[in-house]
Amino acid sequence: MKMILVRRFRVLILMAFLAACALHLVLDLLPKLERSAARPSGEPGCSCAQPAAEAAAPGWAQARGHPGGELEAAASAAGDAGWPNKHTLRILQDFSSDPSSNLTSHSLEKLPPQPKRPRAPRRGRILESGAPQIRLTGRSPRDPGPRGPVLPPGLSGDGSLLTRLFQHPLYQVPIPPLTEGDVLFNVNSDIRFNPKAATAENPDWPHEGPEDEFLPTGEAAVDSYPNWLKFHIGINRYELYSRHNPAVGALLQDLGTQKITSVAMKSGGTQLKLIMTFQNYGQALFKPMKQTREQETPPDFFYFSDYERHNAEIAAFHLDRILDFRRVPPVAGRLVNMTKEIRDVTRDKKLWRTFFISPANNVCFYGECSYYCSTEHALCGKPDQIEGSLAAFLPDLALAKRKTWRNPWRRSYHKRKKAEWEVDPDYCEEVRQTPPYDSSHRLLDVMDMTIFDFLMGNMDRHHYETFEKFGNETFIIHLDNGRGFGKHSHDELSILVPLQQCCRIRRSTYLRLQLLAQEEHRLSLLMAEALRADRVAPVLLQPHLEALDRRLRIVLRAVGDCVEKDGLHSVVEDDLGPEHRAAAGR
Repeated sequence: MKMILVRRFRVLILMAFLAACALHLVLDLLPKLERSAARPSGEPGCSCAQPAAEAAAPGWAQARGHPGGELEAAASAAGDAGWPNKHTLRILQDFSSDPSSNLTSHSLEKLPPQPKRPRAPRRGRILESGAPQIRLTGRSPRDPGPRGPVLPPGLSGDGSLLTRLFQHPLYQVPIPPLTEGDVLFNVNSDIRFNPKAATAENPDWPHEGPEDEFLPTGEAAVDSYPNWLKFHIGINRYELYSRHNPAVGALLQDLGTQKITSVAMKSGGTQLKLIMTFQNYGQALFKPMKQTREQETPPDFFYFSDYERHNAEIAAFHLDRILDFRRVPPVAGRLVNMTKEIRDVTRDKKLWRTFFISPANNVCFYGECSYYCSTEHALCGKPDQIEGSLAAFLPDLALAKRKTWRNPWRRSYHKRKKAEWEVDPDYCEEVRQTPPYDSSHRLLDVMDMTIFDFLMGNMDRHHYETFEKFGNETFIIHLDNGRGFGKHSHDELSILVPLQQCCRIRRSTYLRLQLLAQEEHRLSLLMAEALRADRVAPVLLQPHLEALDRRLRIVLRAVGDCVEKDGLHSVVEDDLGPEHRAAAGR
C-alpha cells in the first residue's frame, strides 16, 4: 500500500512538471499568436499596425498577468515567424543617469553572435574607427553655406526676438579656423555610404520605401545626406553644431515626423527610456511623459529619485542654444501612438509583455528599470497617444569615443551624507590643482554648466562627457537634463556653489547673461518663442519661464559679488578679441 502511494505521488509530481512546461510554452508563444493575428492573410512578413481598439485583444489580456519575461531583449528564437529575426544594432549613445552605464566603451545592445547569418554593417560603415572619414561630394559639411543670421527652420521666424538676438555681435564671434585634428570626422573620397549594400547583406534591417528617398548614395551631393548624418559630421572641437547650421532645424523636424521602424528599451538608467530607430536609419532616445505641466517635484523627493521630465529635455536644448553654448544634442517633442509606433514595431519581448489595457480603456505599459517601472507607475495613453521627447543620438562610441568625467561638484546621492564641496568652502582651490582643471579651460566649462543647471534647477549633474579625440581642449557635452524644470517656485542655490567658490567665468558668457537680462532680449520671452514651434507646445508654463528671469538675476548678482571681492580681471576670463569686445560695446 505504501509503495502504491509513493508511485502515485511521483506520477503526480511528474504531471505537475509537465503541466508547468506546457504552460511556459504557451506563454512563450503568445507574442507569435498575437502578431500573426494582426497580419492580413497572405502577408506573412507584414507588421502593419492595427487600430487602437484592437489593442484589447484576448492575447493582451493573457499577457497582462505575466509581465517581465526573461527572454533576451530585441531577440527571437530561430524559426519564430511571429517576431523578426535578430539584427545587429549599432552601439548607441548613452544618456543614462546611472554612472555605471555611462562608460566610454559601454554598448546598449549586447546581442549574441550569429555566425550563420550575415551581419548588417553598422550605420558607421561609412566611417573608420580611430580616424573616421566620410565620402562627401559638393559643399563641405563644415561649411553649410553663408554664415549670416539665417536661422534653421523651426527655431525662429523673420523679425522675431530670436532673429534679433542671433544678429547681435556676441552671437557672431567665429570659432578658430578648423584643422584636420579639430573635426570629429575627416573627408575621404574613397569611402561611400551605400544603403543598398546594407539592406542586401541583411534583409532584416528595418527598412521601408526606396533607399534613395532618404539615404545618400556614394555619388549624391551632401545636401541629400540624412540630417542626423549632417549633424554628426559637423561636430568639431569647439561646438556640437554651428550657430546657423540648417541641418539642426531639419533634424528637429525629423525627430517629430520620421517613421519609427524599431523600438527597444535602453539598458541601464533608473527610469524607463526607449531607443527609437527611424526610417532613415537615424536613432533617438525617447523619454515618455510622466508628469503634467502643472505638477512640481514633490517637496519630500530627493533629487536622485525625482522624475525625469520629457519637457525638461526639450527646454534644455533651446536654453543651451540661446546661451550660445551649443552643447546639448537636438531634442524635439512628439506625440507617439503607443500601439502602432511602439508595441507593433518592438522586437523587445520584455517591453511587449508589459503592455496592458487600463480600467479606463487606455493603452498602458511600464517596461523595466530601477525606478517607476510597475503597474502602479505605468505610462498610459489617451487612449493610446503619449507625449515624449526624442533626443538625437551622438555618433557611435566605436567611431567617436567619449570620455566620462566625474563632476567635481557631484552630490553625495545619499539621504544623510554630504559631499566634500558642501562642507569645505575652499574646495575649489583643491579642484584647481587637479588636472585637467589646472591648465585647460575645463574649469570655465564647468562654470558654464553650473549656470546652465541653475537656470533649469537641475541638481542631477553627476558626470559629464567629452570627445576623446580632442583631448582636454574641447567642450563639455550637456547630456541628461531630464531632472530640470521641476520646481518653478524654488531656486536651488546650492547648484551655484561652484561659481561662488571659484569666482571664475568667461567674458563671453558674462556678457551674454547681461544681454539676456535686458528687456529687449529677455530670456523668458526668447525661450517662449523658441518652444512655441515644438509639436508638444506649450513645453513650459509661464511660471517656469518667469523663474528663468529670476534665476538669471541671481547668477548676475553672484558674479557681481565675486567681482567686488576679487576684482574684474581675476574673475572674468577674457576669451574675446579686441575687435569682438568693441563690436559688443564692452
